[in-house]
Amino acid sequence: MTATSPIISLLTDFGLKDPYVAEMKAVILSLCPNARIVDISHLIEKFNVRMGAFMLASASPYFPKGTIHVAVVDPDVGTKGRALLVKTEEAFYIGPDNGLLMLATQRQKIKHVYSITNKQYMLPKVSHTFHGRDIFAPAAAHLAKGCRPDDFGLEIKDYLVPEFAEPRLSQSELTGQVLHIDDFGNIITNISKNDLEKIGAAEGSKLRIKLGKKVIAIRFGSAYGEVKAKTALALIGSHDFLEITVNQSNASKRFKSKIGDYVTLSLF
Repeated sequence: MTATSPIISLLTDFGLKDPYVAEMKAVILSLCPNARIVDISHLIEKFNVRMGAFMLASASPYFPKGTIHVAVVDPDVGTKGRALLVKTEEAFYIGPDNGLLMLATQRQKIKHVYSITNKQYMLPKVSHTFHGRDIFAPAAAHLAKGCRPDDFGLEIKDYLVPEFAEPRLSQSELTGQVLHIDDFGNIITNISKNDLEKIGAAEGSKLRIKLGKKVIAIRFGSAYGEVKAKTALALIGSHDFLEITVNQSNASKRFKSKIGDYVTLSLF
């Protein structure tokens, strides 16, 4: 990969109080001074891989083609988990092999996945607790400088794909999970418009949705204001994920939903 001013995005659960994010940026800029670094978020809930995956998948499609995305939410840092470099049709992704990258990369069609093992592209001293600085950041910088993806290690096929990355289709029923609940209380799932089309759902369809222990009948629409205040609606949100919403109210409280709940839906 080569670019005059390569873009490297960063997403972590490091927070803003400590110097960790600055250390990653310092490594990147020391190795690739012309890199442009864009922060997606450093306020991912600690160790919450699912939340990090959602934020990365939401933001990454809007970056220019060839962007290098570095994501670090890694509860098992320092153990035997692998460091990955994923090449999709649109971008590159660097991070731990714990499912964090898969929601974003599968939506962009994975071309190759490499295990980062070449010590030439790491810092000379790799700590057991900060692979973001010592492995992921230098890998991103070297990739931005033009190193080939296959220079970093062997191509692999056995990377982890978490359950939340792939809704399941069984006959005429889709089963997904709640990925995120936003500040409005909208329930955001991992089910896309393409998934819904597989069961014949279209705008105006009536959906039967099992959400946790509740079963609801709900219209599939396109905008919150299509229904009266306090009325439930299902729609595809701005990040191409199915949302269950209540106009001008809080869907997660009404339906007692939480992140990780299963969502099963079919046509009425």
